[in-house]
Amino acid sequence: MLKNHVVMNDMDNMFNSGYDFSKLKNKNILITGATGMLASYYLGFLVYLNRNHGYNINIYALARNKEKLDSVLDDYKDDVNYVIQDVTKPIEIDGDLDYIIHMASSANPKTLVSNPVSIIDANVIGTKNVLELAKEKNAEVLFTSTREIYGKVDDKDEVLETDMGILDNSIVRSCYPESKRLAENMIVSYGYQYDVDFKIARLAHSYGPGMIIHDDGRIMADLLSNVINGENIVLKSSGDALRAFCYVSDATLALLLITLSDKKNEIYNVSNETEEISIRNLAEKLISMYPERNLELVFDIDKDSATKYVNFKRTRLNDDKLYSLGFNPQTSLEDGIRNTVSYEESKKVYTKK
Repeated sequence: MLKNHVVMNDMDNMFNSGYDFSKLKNKNILITGATGMLASYYLGFLVYLNRNHGYNINIYALARNKEKLDSVLDDYKDDVNYVIQDVTKPIEIDGDLDYIIHMASSANPKTLVSNPVSIIDANVIGTKNVLELAKEKNAEVLFTSTREIYGKVDDKDEVLETDMGILDNSIVRSCYPESKRLAENMIVSYGYQYDVDFKIARLAHSYGPGMIIHDDGRIMADLLSNVINGENIVLKSSGDALRAFCYVSDATLALLLITLSDKKNEIYNVSNETEEISIRNLAEKLISMYPERNLELVFDIDKDSATKYVNFKRTRLNDDKLYSLGFNPQTSLEDGIRNTVSYEESKKVYTKK
């Protein structure tokens, strides 16, 4: 990954952003779900700090599939200690740990309805295993949760970390936010009962290099797949729903700031609310950004889409707590899209139809 010019430019920009990362020097850090987009960026930045600035961070990467981890890590496999296992199994690490960055969880809308038990297992059993390891090693846990835990929040223009709405636990799709809710409470409980230090980041709509583009089911991935493959932009709804997207390096910076904060046992919303856009306008933006591809906007309403997507009226996340740590998103939506398309096309994985 670090060989790619888009990723390396992101890493340089992150390091030169003015934030102080020196507290990471000589630390021992485990990242679960290491092949995911955010996890691979977080991990890649740690390797970048080691290679370019002598941080001497001891990095552990937990993933189920060694071949996939090899592919993600690419040219820096030797910089990382592999932990090849499912997070739902007890985790054993030799030596000390200072931080566990727990990101092992799928958010693929199709998996949520095709294999919901695996989602629950990863979020609940996996989190318990992480917490048991943290208790043993006296390590601090950063858990990446989701804005979906808020459920349906009525009569609010924006959601604070102390707010909570309604989830319908009678539908399969709720396996994801409900299990994330339980994982959060388990973390809080371990903090209360066993003095495990923790931080929780509730993420919203991250995208960028390393995201799954093909057949993912999330709107940004689906639309970018159309662009990359030279296909018409296909919407499965009217496109009126509003979203706000956070580019991967900005989301990673947010997670690093949360990790390094002296405030313990805190919960943070993580998003970029500066460029709210409707799905239809996003599709139109993509078409206008790549006029040479002669793409058109097509509507193909999926009768089963209600089981895959959250249809609540969008409520902004209040990011004041995150901004109090000095966070400031650096990448515009248009720049983030161009970076992602450039990254995918540089891989030469997708062929134009």
